[in-house]
Amino acid sequence: MVSSARVIVVGAGVIGLTCAVRLLEAGHRVDVVARDLPLETTSAVAAAIWYPFRALPQDRVTAWAATSYAVLDAIADTDPDSGVRMVSGTEVFRNPQADPWWRAAVPALERTRDLPAGFVDGWTFATPVADMQVYLRWLAGRVDDLGGTITRLNLSALPAAAGLVVNCSGLGARLLGSDRTVVPVSGQVMYVEQTGLDRWWLDSAGPTYVVPREHDIVVGGTDVEGDWSRTPSPETAADILRRATDLVPGLRGARVLRHKVGLRPVRPAVRVERVGDVVHCYGHGGAGVTLSWGVADDVAALV
Repeated sequence: MVSSARVIVVGAGVIGLTCAVRLLEAGHRVDVVARDLPLETTSAVAAAIWYPFRALPQDRVTAWAATSYAVLDAIADTDPDSGVRMVSGTEVFRNPQADPWWRAAVPALERTRDLPAGFVDGWTFATPVADMQVYLRWLAGRVDDLGGTITRLNLSALPAAAGLVVNCSGLGARLLGSDRTVVPVSGQVMYVEQTGLDRWWLDSAGPTYVVPREHDIVVGGTDVEGDWSRTPSPETAADILRRATDLVPGLRGARVLRHKVGLRPVRPAVRVERVGDVVHCYGHGGAGVTLSWGVADDVAALV
């Protein structure tokens, strides 16, 4: 363990910023460099509901997710300016289900029969939801307050400067980490006006999700592996809205505010390991917020 190191964090999404916060709290000197600044990243598009999606292996993901749940719950409780709130909701299924593999990561999960038409099983639990436009600014503010920096820098390779590098480059790891096992999985969402909805709903078969935030509602989505396009499709948007209003009829007539597409960095297994002077931390799929504080703790320990 190095008592105090100079660390360059590559990537300014939720993973890079959270790792930077933990490293700064541990007393290291930290500079974040990235092609995309926080509000330009895939993280900024996310519905950002705590939920382990498209991330493996199950045992490590469950442990990381449990840590993140506890930290985000505490943030929601203590800092109203963070953009994080605890919101109850229901996941629904058209066939009977065993408990989810990540069950141990949530303090309470209850079966429910209060289900929309066509669904036969479901569970309800309270989970952190982050308004990423607010939360990413909050994380960047933490980095700044702790003495770190965030700089736009378009890299063609990981920095070779003196000190340690933490590679949180997400899809960029295909180039920067020479890792072709990282693939994009596109997710299209729309944001609609807040109609008074105070619960989230999820049908992972779609995936279809409706996630209320303070000022709007995030409605999704898609899960298309290998798709690099960030251009929203009107046909896909219509399909998403149809599925979402079937799930939550109260959405009908809600004004659509905007459309976005994010590219999830999916890998056969999340990579968190140290190789020489580089700590790799990428491949979190659709679970960046969900795993962020857990993996950041591991990164800090590896540094």
